Amino acid sequence: MSGLTCGFIGLGLIGGSIAKALKAADSSIKIIAYDVNQDTLSLARTEGIADVAVSRIDETFSSCDYIFLCAPVSCNDENLTAVKKVLSPSCILTDVGSVKTTTHKYVAVAGLSRQFIGGHPMAGSERIGYQNAKALLLQNAYYILTPSVETDIDKLTDYQALVRKMGAIPLVLSYEQHDFVTAGVSHLPHLIASCLVNLVRESDSKDGIMKMIAAGGFKDITRIASSSPVMWQQICLTNGDNISRLLSVYIDILTKTKDALDCRDADALYGLFDSARTYRESFINASSGPIKRIYDMTVDIADKPGALAFVVSLLAKNGISIKNIGIVHNREAAEGAMRIEFYEENAVMLAKNLLSLEGLTVK
Repeated sequence: MSGLTCGFIGLGLIGGSIAKALKAADSSIKIIAYDVNQDTLSLARTEGIADVAVSRIDETFSSCDYIFLCAPVSCNDENLTAVKKVLSPSCILTDVGSVKTTTHKYVAVAGLSRQFIGGHPMAGSERIGYQNAKALLLQNAYYILTPSVETDIDKLTDYQALVRKMGAIPLVLSYEQHDFVTAGVSHLPHLIASCLVNLVRESDSKDGIMKMIAAGGFKDITRIASSSPVMWQQICLTNGDNISRLLSVYIDILTKTKDALDCRDADALYGLFDSARTYRESFINASSGPIKRIYDMTVDIADKPGALAFVVSLLAKNGISIKNIGIVHNREAAEGAMRIEFYEENAVMLAKNLLSLEGLTVK
């Protein structure tokens, strides 16, 4: 598989992460990139990710073995028209969108179904843009592939091998099944998280007490509400039927829960939390599942200059990559706590050992 040429139409968070994962796995893979943002292309060139950066979709892409459509779904129609003019007959055309039905329809209209295999890495971040792209974003993540009925089986097998090369786990579904599944484990949760944030915004007092003390669980379950509103608007518009169908089920569950609260039904309330806990724990260790396992720890930090920098520098010097970092504010003591999230489980143990040897309290 060495010597492949992969083209990217759009180089944002997901496209950039795929390109970085491919380069990390095999530096001989040639990356051709197009993006409307010239700063993005310049950065990709500077980092050695994009071997060729172009300002338009032209014959440069005719040498590609794979072309990844990574622009917003709303741009697919226009981009497909341009790609069709330069697409090699042997090239696999794919995308990274979280809604597949619309894209498959665009591809069919363009007459490209035979070469198209839909793709959706089940990974992401509330941060957007190429500047936040990381090869490790795809590590052990499910990467869903949605071939068309005309897809050659050998082409699908080759794509599965490429996905494994990225460090992800290929999973083949029909595009209809994909859209229903992602509506449940991705799209509806984002909708709910945004509704919860707006609930607090509308229910809070004038002095913002709710906002001030919101931490811990509330921040964890609403973190995804910080994602791009334009992207999620488009997802809701293109996968609205599936989301609405599951939202109706969720509303029924909420109605029954409200009835249990109003009636002080202890058994029903216990059953709600117990069944959720049991099912949630059945996939808590499956890092490639629909809800990603979080590898994190909390470090008590003294309230003095340089305390945060010391922790971050120590981890960096020992080659430990940090995925996310934040300060836990709801502390009664003068000291604070820093929550650090990692990409891999072994990084947690290594970080705990290093920081403990420095006399820091780690949980």
